[in-house]
Amino acid sequence: MKKLMLIALVLGLTSLGMAQITTITTDVLGAHLNYGRGCAGCHAPHSGARGNGITTSDTKTGDVALWGQDVSNLVGKTIKTGQFDFGVSYSETLPALGVGATPDAMGVTTCLSCHDGNWATGAMMQNKVFETVPGTYASNNIPTLLGRDGNTTGDYLNDHPVGLAAAIGCGGAYNWDCTINAGKIVYGPLMQKFVNDYGFFVQPAAYNNLPVVLCTTCHNQHVMNMANVVNDGGVTTGLPSGTYASMFFIRAPYNPATTTVGSNQTAQFCRQCHGGEANEFNGSTATTVF
Repeated sequence: MKKLMLIALVLGLTSLGMAQITTITTDVLGAHLNYGRGCAGCHAPHSGARGNGITTSDTKTGDVALWGQDVSNLVGKTIKTGQFDFGVSYSETLPALGVGATPDAMGVTTCLSCHDGNWATGAMMQNKVFETVPGTYASNNIPTLLGRDGNTTGDYLNDHPVGLAAAIGCGGAYNWDCTINAGKIVYGPLMQKFVNDYGFFVQPAAYNNLPVVLCTTCHNQHVMNMANVVNDGGVTTGLPSGTYASMFFIRAPYNPATTTVGSNQTAQFCRQCHGGEANEFNGSTATTVF
């Protein structure tokens, strides 16, 4: 009887870990199919933003990654994101695209050329999420524009910090027991345990030998609804290999639409950087629950 119970427990835990592995039947570009225009909605094959019917003063439009949205109104503007305790925020001056540009050019400026409703108003965004989330959010349109999301126009303080000043830290009461080496995060014992339990899917950019958070750190702009998890011995992830459901272009298994009571998958995603709130940091043996 005890042996059967043990087998049942093992199978139950295995199925829990596999619960998010699925087959995606819809196009992975999702909302970025741009109402059927597909890749050309962002990467215009000819004439940059003008090829997408956008009037712009940008003389270099389309020169980088065939970028076909207008960035001219964004370049040089300063936004402040992530208002935290004691009035601390993160200031980011949006750079132009081009040779020698800092990583926030392709990691923030390009994203805002569609997702900013304050200065970049020429994009075809409808300012509501593509996905429908049951429950709390079902009757509401979640905004997809920054700077004009229904609050005061130009308010970016209610958005997660991004930019060259938004560096990931190590040590202390709120960060992982990691170290930084040439812009890369080197795991300490507790962080390594977390990576073994969940993984490290985010992709910080290196700037001035620090890992910094850009829009593309957390979001894979080319894949909306799934995350391809490859277990390589715990270096990247401790989850079983497979195709996992995701939402909102998140770079990880992330599916609040189908989570069960007690699931911590969305919290685990945040804990990749916010170690002070992780189970491993606080002495709990809980791992990833889908």
